[in-house]
Amino acid sequence: MNKRALLACFSAVALSAGSLFAQSVTADSKETAGTASVSIINAQGEKIGTAGLKQEKDGVHIHLTAEKLPPGTHGFHFHMTGKCDPPKFESAGSHFNPFNKEHGFHNPKGFHAGDLPNIEVGADGKINVDIKTEQVTLDKNKPNSLLKEGGTAIVIHEKADDYVTDPSGNSGDRIACGVIR
Repeated sequence: MNKRALLACFSAVALSAGSLFAQSVTADSKETAGTASVSIINAQGEKIGTAGLKQEKDGVHIHLTAEKLPPGTHGFHFHMTGKCDPPKFESAGSHFNPFNKEHGFHNPKGFHAGDLPNIEVGADGKINVDIKTEQVTLDKNKPNSLLKEGGTAIVIHEKADDYVTDPSGNSGDRIACGVIR
């Protein structure tokens, strides 16, 4: 075999190996790299907190920190539309519900993918909590992805979610919102 042919064979093998390596890195990155940072605003449009979302093997982990909220128990949900127009945040649409379920963890026909546990705001108006959900993903290629076209939103409601009443858990007005993109 002459030098030119040997060099061509070596180059072809190197390119194939490089291509396979690039494919495996890309595939691994899709499985572990999902994160999102969300700014939470109140009805006056002021930033009052953040939510960090991270895709893990066991679901999406949410780290919520906020202040200037009314003390007590509040409904906390993902909503269908990535829009947070104050003061009522109706632009966020209804609860994120890609599988057309009814609302509530205790509803025999439920629950929405966007249903999350209630949050407890301290007497000082602050919250710092970690929540995990297996019902959504940050993988853009799945029907339950929070990173769908147009985005989704995180919404904090004025009252506790009763985990039954369809469509919103009787949780009252929307008092804070953050866009997920």
